[in-house]
Formats: sequence, structure tokens, C-alpha cells
Amino acid sequence: QVQLVESGGGSVPAGGSLRLSCVVSGDTYRHDCMVWARQTPGKERERVASIDPDDSKFYAANAKARFFISKDNAKKTLYLQMNNLQPDDTAIYYCAAYPCGTWWERFGVWGQGTQVTVSS
Repeated sequence: QVQLVESGGGSVPAGGSLRLSCVVSGDTYRHDCMVWARQTPGKERERVASIDPDDSKFYAANAKARFFISKDNAKKTLYLQMNNLQPDDTAIYYCAAYPCGTWWERFGVWGQGTQVTVSS
């Protein structure tokens, strides 16, 4: 069974940086793609960035050039480096592992989330 635990959230002023971590345990053979998504109250979960087993990366338009997704396979850890954070980035951030080629939101195994708050 795949389990994910996020950490690294917190409160920062606008322009600040945070690095989120997501430690993965269990057999990820069938859940080989990974995603960072975020959600605010009343809104749908939004994909921020994702990464494939071959290190191909996707970034949402509002994350490009500010957020960077990476992974350390030896440590089974996924990262999201977030720079120049803005108040609109305030959300709960989740990581998920999902079978590549499937709908990440429907078939992902999710962590519990970590809160990111950016003050103006």
C-alpha cells in the first residue's frame, strides 16, 4: 500500500520561499507518476506540477519559473521548491502518486496535505 507524508509548509511573507517534501512508502510500481496539487476552500484541487519516471516535468502556468519539482529516488522523496511566493499561492498543498497515463485526480494516492500561507 502506498502512503505519502508531506512536510515543509508554513507561513512566509510575499516574495519568500519554501521547500515542500513528500516522503513515499510502499510499492509505487503501479503509481509511478507524481504530482503536487493545491486546494483552497470552495475551489477544485489544482495541479501545480508533476513529474514522470523519466523526469519529464509539467508546470501550471502560474507556477512556471517560480516552482520547481524534483525527486530523490534513493530517498523516495518528492520535492517542490517554491520561490517568490505570493498571497494567491496560499493553499493546502498535497502530493500524490498515480499510475502514469491515468487521471491524477481520480486515481492518485494522496498525502494529508501541508498548509502554505503567504502574507502580503
